[in-house]
Amino acid sequence: MLERIAVIGAGSWGTTLADLLAKKGHQVTLWAYEPELVQTMRDTRENNLFLPGITLHEKLAYTNDLVEAYRDCTMVLSVVPSQLVRRVMGRSVPFIPSDAVIVSASKGIEVDTLATVSEIYRDILPEAMYQRFAALSGPSFAREVAQEMPTAVTAAAASEEIARRVQEAFTTNFFRVYRNSDVVGVELGGAIKNVIAIAAGISDGLGFGSNTRAALITR
Repeated sequence: MLERIAVIGAGSWGTTLADLLAKKGHQVTLWAYEPELVQTMRDTRENNLFLPGITLHEKLAYTNDLVEAYRDCTMVLSVVPSQLVRRVMGRSVPFIPSDAVIVSASKGIEVDTLATVSEIYRDILPEAMYQRFAALSGPSFAREVAQEMPTAVTAAAASEEIARRVQEAFTTNFFRVYRNSDVVGVELGGAIKNVIAIAAGISDGLGFGSNTRAALITR
């Protein structure tokens, strides 16, 4: 099933996922906050600010207008920074079609509330829309995905139907999407992994060995 997808957030990860989806044949519009970045991407087919050196798909569309981004979309992919999700997506709710699937690829925990991203969406979305929410997360560097290196991520949703639809929309021969019903667990994995990595680096810097690192990671 081909989708009409609004991708909100043109950082490196948002741009990469928009390009991947456009390559699959979906009709994709990428929204960026910066109007000058939108114009640059239209003119050069490159996000020189966040993903330099990667040529974007010729059918990828760009906009700085939220209303235009959401028009007639069947799926929304939000890739805005976690600290901006409540503001940007809260503004977006009136423009999102009521039957659209909403996918979050934002990683992190809201500083002021300690809410996960799915909990933010529970606050800002009508209940019927929240039932079509999914989180997309996994160990992935944007540039490697843009270069079509093998990558595995997880689509987590309370609804098996929604998780399967997201899986089908994103899966390619190099981008493997698994399904899971543990939305919060998948979100926390994406948010906490960097903290564990920093702690492992401190352990190495103190001169400790593999036993110490392994204990830290597994515990």
